Amino acid sequence: MSDRFAGQTAIVTGASRGIGSSVAAKLAKKGASVVVNYRSSEEMAQSVVDEIRDRGSEAVAVQADVSNEDEVAAMVETAVERYGSLDVMVNNAGMTKLGPAEEIDIEDWRRVIDVDLTGVFIGSRVAGRQMLSQADGGAIVNISSMMGEMGYHMRSPYCAAKAGVINLTRTLAVEWANDGVRVNALAPGFIKTDITDQTQSSAGYTDDDIRRRTPMARFGSAEEMANCVCFLARDDTYVTGEVLRADGGWSSDAWRYHENRA
Repeated sequence: MSDRFAGQTAIVTGASRGIGSSVAAKLAKKGASVVVNYRSSEEMAQSVVDEIRDRGSEAVAVQADVSNEDEVAAMVETAVERYGSLDVMVNNAGMTKLGPAEEIDIEDWRRVIDVDLTGVFIGSRVAGRQMLSQADGGAIVNISSMMGEMGYHMRSPYCAAKAGVINLTRTLAVEWANDGVRVNALAPGFIKTDITDQTQSSAGYTDDDIRRRTPMARFGSAEEMANCVCFLARDDTYVTGEVLRADGGWSSDAWRYHENRA
């Protein structure tokens, strides 16, 4: 086990499945005590905690709706009371609603913005307040998306929220850099998770469609995203206010569709 995060405490929001659960497991493997946040899936969150503990690391599941500042503040307080500090905050919780912009329900728009953008702001500022009060600061990693830097059909609220996360990240990084709090964002491409499977089904595109549009000709994995988060969270880099794209080359590809790829 690497001890890169030994003695540190991390909160990972939306950590009961997908990218979040992989990030929680990876940080724990590298020595951190981890708060596994969930909103409704307590059983899944506890399963993540049990797996981490079975490997000899420390973790606890904590319920909180990331769009509710009081609940997020209580979660941070729990982390500090239990483990003594908050060193890494990963704002991963997110959702999406698919539909043409002219038809999408305004309440669906608001809920996506509440979770994917306001939730990141709340998580960042509650964690930031705690980190600013600590002598050695901390690291915040916000999960955006490659769709925060491009348009994508049927996803107007999601693209808007993820774009907001990117510039929010830069702004907070500038505000807190001199106080030892680094703020960076990860912008994943298509990552193979159950949520991706659900949105593919709704939008009507196949795995092969994604492979043909990705220069690396495959989906990314949650494990790879966890590795990226750990890089951004480590305390020995001169990196803040950055967006790390992890999209298999998608956003760099001018051709976008490769007919000869299976």
